[in-house]
Amino acid sequence: MKKLFLLALSVISIGSNAQSLYFPPTTGTVWDTLSPSSLGWCQPRIDSLYNYLEARHSKGFMILKDGKIVLERYFGTFTTDSVHYWASAGKSLTAMNVGIAQQEGLLNINSTASTYLGNGWTVAPVNKENLITVKHLLTMTSGLDDAVSAPCTNEDTSTACLQYLADAGTRWAYHTGAYRKLQKVVSNVSGTGYTAFTNNRIGTHIGMSGAWFNGVYFSKMRGMARYGLLALNKGVWDTDTILNDTEYFAAMTQTSQNFNLSNGYLWWLNGQASVMVPGLQTVIHQQLFPDAPADLFAALGKNDQKIYVVPSKNMVVVRFGDAAYTSQLAFSDFDNELWLYIDSLDYGCDPTAAIEREDKTTFRVYPNPAQNTLTLSGIDDASQKVELAIYNQVGQLLKTSENISTLDISGLDAGLYFIKIKQNGRVHLRSWGKE
Repeated sequence: MKKLFLLALSVISIGSNAQSLYFPPTTGTVWDTLSPSSLGWCQPRIDSLYNYLEARHSKGFMILKDGKIVLERYFGTFTTDSVHYWASAGKSLTAMNVGIAQQEGLLNINSTASTYLGNGWTVAPVNKENLITVKHLLTMTSGLDDAVSAPCTNEDTSTACLQYLADAGTRWAYHTGAYRKLQKVVSNVSGTGYTAFTNNRIGTHIGMSGAWFNGVYFSKMRGMARYGLLALNKGVWDTDTILNDTEYFAAMTQTSQNFNLSNGYLWWLNGQASVMVPGLQTVIHQQLFPDAPADLFAALGKNDQKIYVVPSKNMVVVRFGDAAYTSQLAFSDFDNELWLYIDSLDYGCDPTAAIEREDKTTFRVYPNPAQNTLTLSGIDDASQKVELAIYNQVGQLLKTSENISTLDISGLDAGLYFIKIKQNGRVHLRSWGKE
């Protein structure tokens, strides 16, 4: 009897969670809102967030809570009708498309990519090419060379530029050219163009209009927010189940391999013990965004295109714009700083407290790039121990120090470096360049 009672409570709880999400109509512009004040968010902190976003070259920004719009702001000439690229945030959309194609029986992610692309889609030896499965493309473990020489680029999908480096499944590398072959797989097995597949299986069901161009997805910002809401509800839009393979969705948003713990099927995952930096073979032993919710998963694109999905808060956050800082990587210092602002929205309306908190939790390193010295700002208190460590691109520890705000880097070669800052049990990672 006790087990039956607990089961009943579980069923009630599941139903209650599902009903708590609002889904806007798939046509028109109607979208219910939720007042910031009802969440305890105060206007001075919202204004501070907007000022920060504008200063960091944002074009559009939205926060959904329970599916309803809490904040929506556009900057400059950008409007609700403006179309913008998702960059690599669109990788998450491809992951969803692959799951849908599999549930329709069009493909099996454990089959070789050659099954759907034909032999010779790479210049790897045949026996090595045949090791690469669709799942390896989803998990970025194809073994193909992500650092090919010119005229090839990391984003090139031509056969000549897909070159063997290691056996599939033996390394993780952020390789956009290899990933984009998934788009060709889906088009081949469905017999439709990739934009048509995306719109027919996802777009029309959730009210998201958009198009793929040269492997990159473009849409309005509200379209991106709709997709984030679909991901928040695990592939279900209201009563319309778009991705019914719950096992696939779970795998998509969990660690997918043993190299980069913060990567699922083309989604980034917070709360993991380590993360790899795109373009490098560096493993950083900290979570993706130390100051963001641990259960957050994200679609991240070049120049800081963002979809953050936070199940514990029933929240979706999206951002369009140009690069917040000089870094154009999929994730940057901007992510963690932005979450400091979001997390402080309900801290009360004392502006002094807002400044105090921001100063105490936001570290900055400058200039970037630097020459002979690197300056660190944002240290809480000189009496508090601060541990600093500088790493090169391959994760080798080069220099350590404590409680020093200006570091001598004259002995370092030109290149990309990382500084890990540890204080009060919290770890922050910043990237910077040496001229």
